[in-house]
Amino acid sequence: MATVEVGSSAPAAWRGGFGRLWSAAVLSSFGDALRTAALPLLAVTLTDDPLLIASVTACGYLPWLLFGLLGGAVADRVDRRRAMWTVDALRGLLVAAFAVAVALGHASIALLIVLAFALTTLQTLFDNAATALLPALVDRDGLGSANARLMTGQRIAGGLLGGPVVPLLLAAGAAMPFAVDAVTFLLAAALIATLPATAPDREPRPAGSTLRREIAEGLRVLTRDRALRGLCTATALCNIGMGALVATLVILVTGWLDAGNAGYAVAMTAYTVGSLAGGAAGGRLVARFGRMCLVLVAGTAQTAALVVMGSVRSMVALVAALAVFGFMGMVWNVNTTTLMQQRTPAELLGRVSSAFRTLAVAGAPLGALLGGAVAAAWGENTPALLAAAFFVLSVTALIPARRSDVPVVAPDDGATTGHGNR
Repeated sequence: MATVEVGSSAPAAWRGGFGRLWSAAVLSSFGDALRTAALPLLAVTLTDDPLLIASVTACGYLPWLLFGLLGGAVADRVDRRRAMWTVDALRGLLVAAFAVAVALGHASIALLIVLAFALTTLQTLFDNAATALLPALVDRDGLGSANARLMTGQRIAGGLLGGPVVPLLLAAGAAMPFAVDAVTFLLAAALIATLPATAPDREPRPAGSTLRREIAEGLRVLTRDRALRGLCTATALCNIGMGALVATLVILVTGWLDAGNAGYAVAMTAYTVGSLAGGAAGGRLVARFGRMCLVLVAGTAQTAALVVMGSVRSMVALVAALAVFGFMGMVWNVNTTTLMQQRTPAELLGRVSSAFRTLAVAGAPLGALLGGAVAAAWGENTPALLAAAFFVLSVTALIPARRSDVPVVAPDDGATTGHGNR
């Protein structure tokens, strides 16, 4: 019986399809960082109503709740490569049109809300198709390395390079960040369009098959596999805690610690640097612990870091805790994504990945509301402790799944827990 070791992590080849997919992902992350930073700055010049300004951000979450599962089902029906470049081309044209509107002085809050909603709606198809396409471009043993390189490159482009460039672009005009974002979308679309065509990894749909039934089939796979079920539950709980932390971190730093805007910038830099280190060191940790056990270790370490953030009134302690939190967060993200790709049948990967993302997005706004309420009632440091409590629940949810970190039977042996190289 052929087996494939879950914990193995052969390096992904840069040449060929993966290199182009990586380049497209990094370009898009750079453009996303420009747009994400510029939109709030533009919004505050158009209105001083906090609710309207917050609505722009909320519309970045709403399409995942409405269309996330549908996007995964569509990604499993269509040519994923074609879907990705078509979506990026559409997003590029949308943002280019918006840049023209801004340059001509026709921007409005309503237009910002429509843009945020439209871009995220298209993203529900793009992201699920991308997750499902990667195993077609990379050998199965190289998935962990490929995911680490993708996420690290995106973090560098979005976290380190994108933000500092925004003030320079804004100096050239309010429309410039959006114009550059449009160019990155179009370049990414061109790169993806040149990816090698892959053989279909799914059987023809049976007669009478509907999107509703196909979504339900993906959910059944997710809930019946003990490892996937545990990871999905843990991810949902983590994202409630993350929502509480992210929404209130600025008041933790500038209020409770009285470190000002400079302190907040240092804190975010520590998180980004920790994330990059986690992406670089993840492969060696997998070899030592195995993927599922490493996710458990990462969640435990993040819980401890959150406790430090919420209980030690020291900027030095916060910076160290955020670096650890970022390191282990990258380890968590790389390994949960890789496990999902390894354990899900190829023809269902779009639907299973969409369930993960939909649950993640659903938890974040709930956590943000809880974090704000807790901070108002009990103090600016308490949201970090609330987040720690949700991470404890998350780690607890992983415990029953930890024994699933075993070799996955290859599909030619008739199993349905994994898929082979394509």
